[in-house]
Amino acid sequence: MSLSWNAFGWDKVSNIIYVDQPVGTGFSYSSDFRDIPSNEQGVSNDLYDFLQEFYKAHPGYIENEFYITGESYAGHYIPALASRVHQGNKNREGIQINLNGFSVGNGNTDPAIQYKAYTAFALENKLITKTDYVSINKMIPKCERGIELCATKGNNACVQAYEACRGIYGSIVDINGNINVYDIRKECKGEHCYDFSRMDTFLNLTSVREVLGVQTDFISCSKTVKFAMRTDRMKDLEVGIPELLEDGIKVLIYAGEYDLKCNWLGNSRWVHAMKWSGQKKFVGSPTVPFVVNGSKAGEMQSYGPLTFLKVHDAGHMVPMDQPKAALKMLTRWMQGKLATK
Repeated sequence: MSLSWNAFGWDKVSNIIYVDQPVGTGFSYSSDFRDIPSNEQGVSNDLYDFLQEFYKAHPGYIENEFYITGESYAGHYIPALASRVHQGNKNREGIQINLNGFSVGNGNTDPAIQYKAYTAFALENKLITKTDYVSINKMIPKCERGIELCATKGNNACVQAYEACRGIYGSIVDINGNINVYDIRKECKGEHCYDFSRMDTFLNLTSVREVLGVQTDFISCSKTVKFAMRTDRMKDLEVGIPELLEDGIKVLIYAGEYDLKCNWLGNSRWVHAMKWSGQKKFVGSPTVPFVVNGSKAGEMQSYGPLTFLKVHDAGHMVPMDQPKAALKMLTRWMQGKLATK
């Protein structure tokens, strides 16, 4: 129940703003439940408003390069926020934010492509047999149709799309018993496979909340917010990224190689399938090693403002599993020197 310095914290090379979002998670709250967003428009508008207020309060940071980073469901949040900031800049809304790039680690971004990659990833990692592969793949057409309807009809069609697709992932998990879906090398322990309960306890100490200036309880995972966002999870958030690439906004998609939940293969496939002016050259670019202190820590492809990086010996949470490599990745990416050894 104490703190220690992280030798590889990203504060070593940047100023960091942590935001508990959507409203209703972490320390973020509202007295009106209608303020809890149900889609990425609501999420990104809230975050954009927050950034405007932040820069009003701290104008000394306005000229700094601004980057947005996150993991997992941030594959939805971050492209949405990056697009909102970019549009705000284009429309001359409020304070101009010096957006240089965004990065997503093991993200959930394009469900149509990522759900289809589950069986290939599982087969490659010997989580299922070839017979299982053929059997589970029979669920894919129904999943695809569901996602198509979600895109056109929204609302309940998106809930139904999730029901149509989750059997693909669920079948793999059922075959493997108590596997940690965030790191297939490990056993799942607890509701979310990791025990972060001490973090929750620490942040809810009266003394900690007084120092932080908050009066509300810290909620790491909110079922209320999950329910409010239930129609969002099967939406495709890749669609807004090409415009950002065309305008020179840097994009880094990275993934630890042992995560099943938002695995590297599904992420690689949607990145390669994305339509933009540099697609052919990106797809045709060589895969090169990502080297940290003389050792290969991953492999990547890059062209123009887009980079995809598979990180070795890491699961869903790359900065936790490979902190040194993650800090090098962030530092070089912001400097435009990811290929540096």
